[in-house]
Amino acid sequence: MSGATAAESNTGVIPVREGFGFDVAALEIWMRENVEGFEGPCEVFQFKGGQSNPTYKIVAPGGSYVLRRKPPGQLAKGAHAVDREARVLSALGKQGFPVARVYGLCTDDSVIGSWFFVMDMVEGRIFWDATLPEVPAPQRAAYFAEMNRVLAQLHSIDPDAAGLGDYGRKSNYIERQIAHWTKSYLADADAGRDAGMDRLLSWLPGAVPDGDDCTIVHGDFRCDNLIFHPSEPTILAVLDWELSTLGHPLADFAYHAMMYRVPPDIVAGLGNVDPAQFSLPSEADYIAQYCKNTGRDSIPNYEFYIAFNFFRLAAIFHGIKGRVARGQASSAHAADRAAAFPRLVSLALDAMEACR
Repeated sequence: MSGATAAESNTGVIPVREGFGFDVAALEIWMRENVEGFEGPCEVFQFKGGQSNPTYKIVAPGGSYVLRRKPPGQLAKGAHAVDREARVLSALGKQGFPVARVYGLCTDDSVIGSWFFVMDMVEGRIFWDATLPEVPAPQRAAYFAEMNRVLAQLHSIDPDAAGLGDYGRKSNYIERQIAHWTKSYLADADAGRDAGMDRLLSWLPGAVPDGDDCTIVHGDFRCDNLIFHPSEPTILAVLDWELSTLGHPLADFAYHAMMYRVPPDIVAGLGNVDPAQFSLPSEADYIAQYCKNTGRDSIPNYEFYIAFNFFRLAAIFHGIKGRVARGQASSAHAADRAAAFPRLVSLALDAMEACR
């Protein structure tokens, strides 16, 4: 999906969609009791983006807020864990990490029909195109340096000191991820098998590098999940913590740095473009920047982490392909994702070959 199309699809608010409304009066009562400085009445809008947890903008006389809730209806166990998201945001905020301030979590379904939390509405810029066309060319490198710095900052936070020592399992993150996505891939007969994907899932388990570093990982750190200051290269808030857990920092960094190889029509990426043409650092320079920010000499097994992440993303897209085949995902967006699956497998295989 191109930057312009993604921005149009995901930016801004709309009236609350049918089936996603709730008792606004009940919410106002809860907010008066739990949100410091809140005064009603309020208006409620829904953000356009297709988040798995419906997200709303609450506009009140004293300011605006964001509400994220579990979707209404029956849900799979462990899915849509807004309580987990509120927890990591609150913990990281206390560590000085750039996230929106969380005011409160409600686990009483009787208020609006499902669990929810309320946080600050952070105003700023979100970039949907990794070439940052909205930013003057001489300033773009500073924005990349800021993304790099903030991810390194996340990886430097001690989970135990932040109260997140039990936020996930502390060992074998990559092995567990490979096993999970292999199982997911093999279970979806409707999406079919792919020879390249089969090669990856047989190679990956035996290629995992030694060392089992463990930090807080975001899981989906990319430019369109960041709110930048309106006019400066400063990240004000990191968004979308649904995939966060305890895991391997180099896997998390490689997922982010994968933007250098991902075609821009799949996610916000620089694939098929020369970064220098856009006054952006090269992939090698970006890796070196992260190493400097985290006190590393180098990332010896970088291509493995890239292969792992392309495999993971390909497995996700394979699942979308299965839902399209079953008629469970009718949008053109889902069909585009399904069609991109072979390209992700090819990129994973390229990285696999670079390891040999």
